[in-house]
Amino acid sequence: MPVTNQIPDPRRGRLNPRGDGTRELMRWGSSIVGTGIVATILLETMLGGFSPTGASTNTGWFALIVALMCIPFGGLLLTLGVAKWLRNRSRARHD
Repeated sequence: MPVTNQIPDPRRGRLNPRGDGTRELMRWGSSIVGTGIVATILLETMLGGFSPTGASTNTGWFALIVALMCIPFGGLLLTLGVAKWLRNRSRARHD
């Protein structure tokens, strides 16, 4: 018998996709994007800002690196989580 992450839903007689990771993707994606946005705000306000040649302080460089890593990666996680949530919602409506 195949092992699934789905729990039977007695009200509808079908499998409920709990534990499929949608909530975790959205939670982690939004927190990672939030970290990148905070790093960007700190870089602009308290850490000297940046110019076309880069940040002006060592801590500014660190904040710039964190922002440039967190915003794209967190955005991808958040997008995947939202897409899975919309898919689950659509499938629940059609079942």
